[in-house]
Amino acid sequence: MPTRPSFVVTGGAHGIGRAIAERLTDNGQVVVLDVTGQLDWQHEQVTLVVGDARDPETARRAAATAEASGPLLGWVNNAAIFRDAGLSDASSSQILDLITANLALALTGCHTAVNHFLAHQRAGAIVNVSSHQAQRPVRGALPYATAKAAVEGLTRAIAVDHGPAGIRTNAVALGSITTARFEQYRTEHPEVDAQMAALHPLGRVGTPSEVADTVAFLLSPAAGFVNGVILPVDGGRAANGPDPEAI
Repeated sequence: MPTRPSFVVTGGAHGIGRAIAERLTDNGQVVVLDVTGQLDWQHEQVTLVVGDARDPETARRAAATAEASGPLLGWVNNAAIFRDAGLSDASSSQILDLITANLALALTGCHTAVNHFLAHQRAGAIVNVSSHQAQRPVRGALPYATAKAAVEGLTRAIAVDHGPAGIRTNAVALGSITTARFEQYRTEHPEVDAQMAALHPLGRVGTPSEVADTVAFLLSPAAGFVNGVILPVDGGRAANGPDPEAI
């Protein structure tokens, strides 16, 4: 019986990362790399590696753990830091630190994955989780929006540099998704449902499982000719523009 492949998902303990990790168990073994000390859910095909995804040694340990259970074929950079800072209320070094911290999460993962694939002379796939804010930021999220724009540039550059080795690199640019963080915001701002319905042409926010299905597709052989793509998973939010006649 052929050995099943393995995957690494950073920030996979909760929310969207958890949904991605659980979805990928349909296809193989999954290593979740997260700072959390333990998972509050269990799956026989999921292994937790505890540590900071920005740390190269920790990322290599996750890759080795995955490889031990099956050939590592896919890497998902989902981990992110959500902390606001603006030009008028934070120092430039504080803002740069936040941008760098978010970008480093993707860069370290991409560096580890690419070199693992090359060392094993193996094709592989990387998916970086981005945001609609990379193109259309909301107020108060300057470090996050800037970092995600850099992640999208990184995605395209890796696709060009390492496509010849059979390494595909894509990103998903998410709209609003029903995570615990979103639900907390929704509780504090009851008007948000109407706002989200207006922003997303499908009239609703997305679900973690919808993101997970898209990521699984991008990692699969079915997406074998998809490389360097920034795919909006946002219900049409990126395509939407305010209609002055509707005011």
